[in-house]
Amino acid sequence: MQRRNRVRSGIAAARGKALALGVCLAVCLSAAIGAARAATAYPAMAPASDYLIADRAAEIALARSAAPPSVSADAEVLVLGPHGYVSAAPGKNGFVCVVSRAWFSGFQDDEFWNPKENGPICFNPQAARSVLPTFLERTTWVMAGVPISEMLSRTRAAMAAGKIGAPEVGSMTFMMSKDSYLGDGPHGPWHPHIMFYMPPMPTADWGANLPGTRIYATEAGVDPYTIFYIPVATWSDGTPDGAAGAGHQM
Repeated sequence: MQRRNRVRSGIAAARGKALALGVCLAVCLSAAIGAARAATAYPAMAPASDYLIADRAAEIALARSAAPPSVSADAEVLVLGPHGYVSAAPGKNGFVCVVSRAWFSGFQDDEFWNPKENGPICFNPQAARSVLPTFLERTTWVMAGVPISEMLSRTRAAMAAGKIGAPEVGSMTFMMSKDSYLGDGPHGPWHPHIMFYMPPMPTADWGANLPGTRIYATEAGVDPYTIFYIPVATWSDGTPDGAAGAGHQM
């Protein structure tokens, strides 16, 4: 009986050591991942001037490159100033073109503060009315130095008050500029593509992110938008997308 008890005690001790080792490994792994992310991400806002484009004419041209000239030539263009976006060219067709910055990608994006990100994007009239204002307001907060935690609180409060709602039916954007820089992953543009803004919904309803569909999606985060991305064959200047069949993930 004593021998059996000693065996049981030994087994229990071994299990305890194994559990402790497992916990230790998990903690160490988590710390290593956290350290790696901290080393490669953008943990804080860069100086506000780093997000500005000094040449206004160049920013206008870059914004218009988001869509074919048949759309962008008559679109209103906004450029980023020290306090937020301002109108730099009037429009006639209801579209609005801007050069988005990293915070347009959402609060969950690891590159939220990446000053290199410049994403020419043209919003159709529905998206200009129901989606763009959220990003314009966020930009004023960013340029005023509001911390992310406060921006999150303000966004949730605006949603609760009905000031931020689901996108209008038909909301879409063009992102077809070969001169964009969409993050340190692609190190430049991705594919020329169009984007559809939908109320929060399962991305599987569109068959998104599945092999062969060439439909990609981002789940709704804090903002009430599920975004679907569909690559197209040519850039806004009419030249073909040389990697159109590669099926690169977002």
